[in-house]
Amino acid sequence: MSKSPEELYQERKKRYEDAVALRVPDRVPISIMWGFFPARYSGITCQEYMYDYEKAMNASIKAHEDFAPDVAESPFSTRVIGNVLDAVGFRQLKWAGRGLDVNTPYQFIEGEYMPPEEYDHFIEDPTDWIIRKYWPRVCSKLEGFKNLAPLKNLISYFFGMPFGFAAFGTEEVQEALEALKNAGEASFKAATYAQKFGQEMAKRGFPMRDGGCTQAPFDTLGDFFRGTRGLMMDMYRRPEKVLKALDVLTPWMIRMGVADGKKTGNPRIFIPLHKGSDSFMSEEQFKTFYWPSLKKLILGLIDEGMNPSLFVESDHTSRLEIMRDVPPGKVIYHIENTDIFKAKEVLGDRVCLRGNVPISMLCLGTPDDVKAYCKKLIDVVGKDGGFIMDASVEISDAKIENVKAMIDFTKEYGIYG
Repeated sequence: MSKSPEELYQERKKRYEDAVALRVPDRVPISIMWGFFPARYSGITCQEYMYDYEKAMNASIKAHEDFAPDVAESPFSTRVIGNVLDAVGFRQLKWAGRGLDVNTPYQFIEGEYMPPEEYDHFIEDPTDWIIRKYWPRVCSKLEGFKNLAPLKNLISYFFGMPFGFAAFGTEEVQEALEALKNAGEASFKAATYAQKFGQEMAKRGFPMRDGGCTQAPFDTLGDFFRGTRGLMMDMYRRPEKVLKALDVLTPWMIRMGVADGKKTGNPRIFIPLHKGSDSFMSEEQFKTFYWPSLKKLILGLIDEGMNPSLFVESDHTSRLEIMRDVPPGKVIYHIENTDIFKAKEVLGDRVCLRGNVPISMLCLGTPDDVKAYCKKLIDVVGKDGGFIMDASVEISDAKIENVKAMIDFTKEYGIYG
């Protein structure tokens, strides 16, 4: 007899949680980082996927139902974001229909959005800096906020308020406030659909993979504020400012992840790693600037009952011994280009490993290629549990038959006992 959605939900949930906790599940669980694959698979454009909530939800549901991994990934936090981006005139991305072809996934535009002389402003009052400096630079429709007085100065009837609100009466600031209103409406709609998507997936027997997102403090500083070049130079020119900024960002990043996890009731918090790899910095720099704040983030999340799920992008093979210093059975490392077989040797008794079927193979190889690689992953990395099958990165352009081969083979071959 076929299993009910509730039975499938509980079975999949336990399978995934067993792997995370380094227990041996009934078989190797399967996760998919979909990217824009559901759009292509269902016959809609990337632009439609980014803007049309119903089409995006239906496309994602179809992909999950047809391929049936063990956990579901919501498109609403990182893909169905076009309406919010339009509302604020976002400048840090090019996306489908906005600088790119309607079938092209979005691309990040990095820059130095925080000049080095503004470190002190950021360290002293990061929220004020974000509203009055950062937003006007990355959002064309929020430029008016650069005319605001510091909000912390608006204290009382004779102390800041009489003239401090004046900027809110200007046309530029009122246009920015209208943009925020429009962004709020779009964001609220996306959040509503995200909740609805989770409910629809549960009805179909799929637990959600992640309950929220945060980021390594160093990456937040480098990705969005200083830029890669700026931050790499700062490690030499103003290292004390970098470390102070990381001290400001770390509790902020912890609170962000914890708030998401508690709101959704799902403790797995996604953390992409961007700038700590072998190719970006030396081991000594990693020990000084990257790992300490990242470790505080990991431990801070764990202390609040969360399971940090780190997307270890690029190659971190030389960092494995350092990254071993986490509590056992609490953390997931999704491996892209790091030597996952070496990672099993070093980390196998500490963290659950996920990935790393090469995206090049999924895009250009054959189903037999995929099956052979998955067999090696299951035999070596999946030995004694603590492994989740997935691609190395998102599968936007993967061949359908190769994705099917990865999932079907794992279900057939990846059974324990």
